[in-house]
Amino acid sequence: MGRLVGVDLARALAVFGMYIVHIGPPLSATHGVASWIRYIADGHSSVLFATLAGFSLMLIAGRREPKTGLAGRQAKARIAIRALVLLALGTALAVEYGGVIILGFYGVYFLLALPLVRLRARTLAIIAAAFALVTPQLAFVLTSWLTPSVQETINTYDPLRRLSEVGALDLLLTGFYPALTWMSFVIAGMALGRLDLSSGTVQRRLAAFGAALTAVAYGMSLLLAGPGALRSLAEDGPSSSGSGSMPLDGSSMLSDGGSFPDMPASMLLTAGPHSGTTFDVIGSVGVAILVIVGATVAMERLPRLRRLAKPVIAVGTMSLTAYVGHFLAQSALTAPGGPSTQQSWTPLLMYVLGATLFAAVWSRFLRRGPLEYVLNAATKPAKHIR
Repeated sequence: MGRLVGVDLARALAVFGMYIVHIGPPLSATHGVASWIRYIADGHSSVLFATLAGFSLMLIAGRREPKTGLAGRQAKARIAIRALVLLALGTALAVEYGGVIILGFYGVYFLLALPLVRLRARTLAIIAAAFALVTPQLAFVLTSWLTPSVQETINTYDPLRRLSEVGALDLLLTGFYPALTWMSFVIAGMALGRLDLSSGTVQRRLAAFGAALTAVAYGMSLLLAGPGALRSLAEDGPSSSGSGSMPLDGSSMLSDGGSFPDMPASMLLTAGPHSGTTFDVIGSVGVAILVIVGATVAMERLPRLRRLAKPVIAVGTMSLTAYVGHFLAQSALTAPGGPSTQQSWTPLLMYVLGATLFAAVWSRFLRRGPLEYVLNAATKPAKHIR
C-alpha cells in the first residue's frame, strides 16, 4: 500500500500546529508574522488533523479501490478496534488534561465513518458538503434546546462522563471537536484519500478547489458579518481543567465545554477559527486541502527539500506518539503554560526540535513510532474475522 510522503509532511505540520496552540504564546501576545502563524494554527491545525484522519481511514479500507469481501470486513474490524483504542486513550488523557484531548473524538469519528468507507470520492465529497451546509445550523438549534439541567441529567447516566469531563454528549455535540460538525472534515479527508494525489491534473484541480473554498467562505463571511467575522474564538473560552497546563484548543462558539450561552443567530455568519459555522467549516477544509496538496507537490518535485525534510516527515509517520508525547513532556517538565503566562516562543521551538530529533532517531531503527506500534498490534485480531 505504501505511504504518501507529502501526507506525512502535512501530518507533521498538523502536529507542530497543535504545539503552537498548546505551548506557544497566545494570539494577543504576538505581532506581525508571528500573529499570522499563531492565527493559522488556531483551529486549522486540529482541522488538518481531522482531515488527515479521514485520509488514514482510506489507507486501511483501500486507497483508490475499496476493499470488499473478507478484506473489507477485516479492514472495518481494524478501523473499529482503532476507534475503541483511541476512545479509551483519549478518555484516559482527558482525566488529566480535560476536553482539549482530541483522541476520544477521533475514536467517535472512526466509528461514524465505518458505513462510508466503501463510497467513491464524488459521493464522499457530496456528503461532506451536505454536512458542512447543514450540521452547524443543526448544532446551533440542538445546543439552544439543551438546558444545563438536561445536560446534567444526560451526564449523570454517562459512564464516560464519570471517568473524565468528556462524555458522550461532549463527543457528539457540545465538546471542543463535536462529531456532528467535525465529521465534515473527516469525510472530506476520506474523499481525498480516494483520489490519485500523484496526478498533476488532480493536484491542479484540488489546489484550485481548495483556494476557491477558502476565498469564497472567508470572503462571504466578511461581507455578511463585517470586519470581526474572522476573529479567532480560541482564547475566549476557559482553559481546560485537569493539570491546567494546556490552553484551550477547539472551543466552539456553539458551546464552551460545559455551559450554553445565548448566542445570537448572527454568529452563524462568522468564520473565525473555532466558530464551528458553515463558513468556518468550508474555509478550513479549503485550507486543509491546500496544505495537503502543497506538501504532496513539494515532496514530489523538490527532491532536495524532501531529503532535508526527512526528520520532519518522520514526525508525521508517528503523529500519535508526537501528539501524546508533548502533553506528557509538558507535564513532566512543568513548562509554563496557559495563555496568560506563556509569552516566549523558545519552549515551542524546543518541543518542535525535540520531537523532530526523537522521530528521526527512532525511525532509523523501527518503522513505526511507539504508540503506532501499540495501535497496530491492537488491530491484529482483525485478521481472524471471517
